[in-house]
Order: sequence, then structure tokens, then C-alpha cells
Amino acid sequence: MSAIASVTAAEPPARRLNPAAPASSELSIPSAAQLKERFSLTAPALRAIESARARASELVQGRDDRLLCVVGPCSIHEPESALEYAARLAPLARRHARELLIVMRVYLEKPRSTVGWKGLISDPHLDGRCDIGRGLSLARELMTQIANLELPMASELLDGNLSSYFSDLLSWAAIGARTTESQPHRELASSLPFPVGFKNGTDGRIEGALGGMLSAGRPHRRLAPDEHGWLRAHESSGNPSCHLTLRGGSAGPNYDAASVRRASESAAAAGLPSRVLVDCSHGNSGKDHENQPRVAAEVARQVTAGGRHVLGVMIESHLVAGRQALGADPAGLRYGQSITDACVDFAATEAVLDELAEALRAQRGAGQRS
Repeated sequence: MSAIASVTAAEPPARRLNPAAPASSELSIPSAAQLKERFSLTAPALRAIESARARASELVQGRDDRLLCVVGPCSIHEPESALEYAARLAPLARRHARELLIVMRVYLEKPRSTVGWKGLISDPHLDGRCDIGRGLSLARELMTQIANLELPMASELLDGNLSSYFSDLLSWAAIGARTTESQPHRELASSLPFPVGFKNGTDGRIEGALGGMLSAGRPHRRLAPDEHGWLRAHESSGNPSCHLTLRGGSAGPNYDAASVRRASESAAAAGLPSRVLVDCSHGNSGKDHENQPRVAAEVARQVTAGGRHVLGVMIESHLVAGRQALGADPAGLRYGQSITDACVDFAATEAVLDELAEALRAQRGAGQRS
């Protein structure tokens, strides 16, 4: 039994607590330093993280022609199925290593348009207890196990106070459509030693994301907790590997060749990295998970045609297709299926990755990619 499985099995039954009762089964929230000591990385895992960061930066800067593929669950609510997903994705990452840099989505926090489940860190028991201490421990344990598979990881940066708990395990991160114009998020991105993708706004406009990339590329001073939880002044030197992510919006999708080209040209005109990542979900899929492979197929066609401005794709994917509602009894949830956005299943993900790898091989063979 995995460490995660054994920890989860020892949890008390899910139930709503009396508001007067203690809010957490862990009486205090552990510091990032404590969790890093508790869940250690192997030397190969540390080397793999550093290597993936360097390779991702080379891709963003256009010095490596491979495609970046950020794939995985919309959100992590079930560590066991996430670990199974990682174990199945790792061989694909090795198989396509010459064409693709495959990075697993390990999304631990969820921004909400109104209200809803906020993610594994905030609600690990899926019952509204807000046991953040437990959530942080589970998240760090899961990510350590995935890192020890030598599989690169990605996450969305939502709460800057939590970045010290897991940013050392990441090789790529996203700034979401709702926070792409947030100054604290831009300052956080400025301090990170790996690429950060800024998504276009929910209205589809890219100007806010381009502004975020410009800001994150500059030095900043900010207040943030250190690994021991103490608030300290931090100074960043700027992140040169921020890029644009197109996710569609209220005005419609923006994954077609003309939209991707215009976005790339706008980034280049601003002196920014011009390779563009396409999010196959959200506005680009019309919020229908079955459209994600169609979006990816269009991106593959652009690659085959010589689109050097295409950085890669993001795909929301899990073991089981679709989504399920989080009800009153978390024990009744279907294993390996999302409780937030609907995902494609693993077989569809594998087919998309095969198609993208073949597209790059075809482009290379035609001598169209410099």
C-alpha cells in the first residue's frame, strides 16, 4: 500500500463538524520546511526537476523545437487516482521525449467564478471542513511521490502564501484567466525559476496576459512567508521565461492558426517570448471535454504546417472521461473521474500525444522547422 493510501485509510470518516469543534484534525498547520523534511526527494528526482525546468525554458525561448504538453486532471481530489495517472503518464513522457516535454497537471487549488469546491489543499476530506493542515500534507506527499517517478509537474498559482509548500517541485506553472492582471501574481511569477504561462482573460483578450508577462519579467520586491512561515521581504530578479496561453473566452475560441499567429506576433512586438501554448479546454472547447482532441488536432495541423510559434498544448485529462458532482457522501464518488471540469480519458490523452509527436516528426522531416 502506498504512503498516501495508508494515510488516507487512517483518516476519520468524512462528516461535517460542529462549528464549535476544532477545524482541523492537525491542530496546527505545518510549515513548508516541516513538510519538506517529512516528505523527501530522491537525488534522481531533484535532478529530473532541474532538467525539466531547463528544458521547458529552452522550449519557451525557442531554442528547442519540441512541444510542451501540460496534461492531467482539472484538479486533484483523490491522491490515489492521481498517483495512478502519473504512473501511466511517465512511460509516455519517456516514449515521446524526443518530440514532447510532457508535464503533469497537479492542480491543488481551484479558482471559482462564484463558489464551489476550492481544491485538495482547502478541502481534502471533500466535506467542507477546510482542513488545510491535512490538505497541505497530502498535497506535499503526493507531489513528492510523483517527483520520485521523475515526471515533471505543473500547477496553477492561486494563493501566493502557499507557493513555498510546493513550488520547489514544479517545472511549469500557470497564472489563470482570473488572476492574469493581478499584481501579486505577477510579482510571484517574477520570482520563480521556471516558465510561467499567463492565460488570456475570460473575455478572450490577450492584453492583460501580455502585461503580466512584461511585469513578471522585471525585478520586484514583495512581502511573502518564508519556509518557516515568517513574513519577510523578498526580492526577485525577473522571470524571462513567461509565455502566453490561449484558452478562448466569452468572445469565442482562439486556437485557430490566425489567432495563434496574431497572439505570437503581439508577444514578439512587445519583446516577449513569442511561442504560444494552446489550452484545449475552457473557451476553446466550448466547455465540452469531447472537443479537446479536436482542438489538439488543429494544433497538430499547425505544427505540421511549420508553425514555429506553437509552443504546445494543455489538456484536462483523467483516468475516466467526464465529470461527476460532489455530493453529500464523498465515498460514493467514481474513482478516477473529475469533480470539477470534465476531462478526456487516458486513452484519448495518449492518442493526442501520439498525434502531436507525429506532427513534429513530420515537420522536422519536411525541413520546415528551424
